[in-house]
Amino acid sequence: MPKIFEYFGFIFYFYSNEHEPIHVHVLHGVKESIFDLIMMNGELAEIHVREKHGAEPLPEKDKRTAEEFIRKYHKNIIDKWVKFFVLKQSVRSTNIKKKL
Repeated sequence: MPKIFEYFGFIFYFYSNEHEPIHVHVLHGVKESIFDLIMMNGELAEIHVREKHGAEPLPEKDKRTAEEFIRKYHKNIIDKWVKFFVLKQSVRSTNIKKKL
């Protein structure tokens, strides 16, 4: 379960046995949601939010914060996805300490 980002209490991570579409799990406290990155012609077109089975979803305010973060860092998330799932390389977590 590689953690890819930390951002003011938000943890962004992949499960090691993931599937497409590219998506990232976001945990804040004990609440968690999944964000699918929908790409069109190499660009981020949409972000779909879904619930993780068995987990209480993030509240709307936290979903907005997570989505804003994902929009800003989506290229980094995709790069880490490709490195981990396609190239089978380890990825390092990045701690972002500057507010968006």
